[in-house]
Amino acid sequence: QVQLVESGGGLVQAGGSLRLSCAASGRILSINDMGWYRQAPGNKRELVASITSGGSTNYADSVKGRFTISRDNAKNTVYLQMNSLKPEDTAVYYCNAQRVLTFPTMTAKEYWGQGTQVTVSS
Repeated sequence: QVQLVESGGGLVQAGGSLRLSCAASGRILSINDMGWYRQAPGNKRELVASITSGGSTNYADSVKGRFTISRDNAKNTVYLQMNSLKPEDTAVYYCNAQRVLTFPTMTAKEYWGQGTQVTVSS
């Protein structure tokens, strides 16, 4: 069984910074893409940023230049550094891992974290 455990959310004033972390645990052989999604009340879940196992990144237009995604493949961990936060960044942030290959089943599945709240006050 694979678990994604997020940390680093909280309350911050506009213009501030937060760093989210997500560690995947279990009998993991490899993870393809990892990413962060967010969902604000009344809104659909949306992609914030993603990163391939090779380090290629993709960002939502709304966070380009402010957020940076990175990962440590040896630790099966993905990070999201969020700078210049705005009230509209307020949401529950979810970690996502795609095509997680595990032992001994040798099957690849997608997993989600439980979510961490980020609140940006004006």
